Amino acid sequence: MVRYKELLAQKHMLEKQIEEARRAEAAAALEDVRKTVADFGFTPEDIFGKRRKGSGQAIAAKYRNPETGDTWSGRGRAPLWLKGKDLELFRIKE
Repeated sequence: MVRYKELLAQKHMLEKQIEEARRAEAAAALEDVRKTVADFGFTPEDIFGKRRKGSGQAIAAKYRNPETGDTWSGRGRAPLWLKGKDLELFRIKE
């Protein structure tokens, strides 16, 4: 019967072999990717698509604090000056 400590030693050796194989295969795969990118002249946008960080346009304010003039677009976390208050009282009329 195989003993517990022998199994742990085998497990440790297998984990080392797995990591070594992963590194070698990952390096070979990365080299293939780099060669293909260079051969075809791919750009990051070709590979990953265009990254959108937003439209680049500012969002119009919908609410204004009459005391300070601070504004809020209605997106994201509401400011403290609106906490527990009726939003309609602070809505900017267009």
